[in-house]
Amino acid sequence: MTTTSHAQQARGRGRRGTAAALGAVGALVLTGCGGADAGGTPTLTWYINPDAGGQAELAQQCTEQSGGRYRIETSLLPRDAASQREQLARRLAAGDSSMDIMSLDPPFIPELAEPGFLAAPPQEVVDATTQDVLDGPLEGARWNDELVTIPFWANTQLLWYRESVAEAAGLDMDRPVTWQQIMDAARRQDKYLGVQGTQGESMTVWVNGLVKSAGGEIIENPEAPADEISVGLDSEAGRQAAEIVGTIGRDGLGGPGLPTSDENASMIQFQSEQGSFMVNWPFIYAATAAAVEDGTVEASVYEDIGWALWPRVDADTPSAPPLGGINLGVGATSEHQDLAWEAVECIVQPENQAHYFVTNGNPAASEAAYEDPEVREAYPMYATIRESLDQAAPRPQTPFYNEVSTAIQQEWTPPASVTESTPRNTAEFIEAVLRGDRLL
Repeated sequence: MTTTSHAQQARGRGRRGTAAALGAVGALVLTGCGGADAGGTPTLTWYINPDAGGQAELAQQCTEQSGGRYRIETSLLPRDAASQREQLARRLAAGDSSMDIMSLDPPFIPELAEPGFLAAPPQEVVDATTQDVLDGPLEGARWNDELVTIPFWANTQLLWYRESVAEAAGLDMDRPVTWQQIMDAARRQDKYLGVQGTQGESMTVWVNGLVKSAGGEIIENPEAPADEISVGLDSEAGRQAAEIVGTIGRDGLGGPGLPTSDENASMIQFQSEQGSFMVNWPFIYAATAAAVEDGTVEASVYEDIGWALWPRVDADTPSAPPLGGINLGVGATSEHQDLAWEAVECIVQPENQAHYFVTNGNPAASEAAYEDPEVREAYPMYATIRESLDQAAPRPQTPFYNEVSTAIQQEWTPPASVTESTPRNTAEFIEAVLRGDRLL
């Protein structure tokens, strides 16, 4: 393991599941921005998630490098992942021809791939773009054992810790630690654990990470039709996950704001005097540095931050850290598919991923990008991120992900309400929803 310190996101299969989520989409008419400019150069529309401007910069760069073969325009999607999914799904279902390139959150890929909304990447593009992609991001780019998107950037949660707290607890952070160990350390020192307990996608991220780390699966047969889906939460792994979430909630280990705590809120708590350990994405490192510059966080806090792989559920079993990031897909109704794949190949070059990592704080899917000196300087925990991405596990890859995630968010919040019966209740709820017997 690599650690370093400062001393150092009976209704058929996906087609009908998507249609149900979209409602009366057949009557919806959407127009895009595709086509060609006045000079005849084809214009590719790239639907992007909000970032710090890096995707727009890459669009301009690849436009220039194309030598006039194409021009890329960006179209900004909503900030939250659920709204991004809804807009993309509606446009794709309506046959919008402007869906040239899309930045896709991995959990929503099966829902869009199953009904044929995504064009299949040409083999030569796959060969050119995936040779050095880390295992976690590559797994999250597949559906039905086929690569349907190209990894652009990847994300994973680390265990962040205050070195002073770990030292006082007698923990050797160069060795794997368990959830029980960090819970005990926080309890003994009257500190708070940084976890995301709000009713949102972050709860599904947390639950999936715990279940996978315990050797279980939320969905055991993700490619099955809706009425044949088998939910694996009613298991020893599900009960272990519930014990951790419920204990943190009931014992107040997550702090008084746990029921509404998202990634930013848990970061702020971690930066306070009550901070101890926190599971969160790498953005928190640069955000804390910026807070020090702004004078809102003491430099001593930044200097006290260490990092390690996500905690284990079982001491002898490696954890399965959460996987996030963005993959690039091309719409099946795009009028410029060949050029879109050419542009994708340009966007995901390792040097572009490295630059995007440094400037926008989003880790690369390419292993080669971690050799970049600027990446290593800006993110001294680069080796831990890379190792975590190799161990990372995607959330359930199913066309019915929206139903699965929404049910988990409802049943596992607030954390203090989670008991040993929660996994069984959640499994029964999800299966009933997918059969059409209950509503979310």
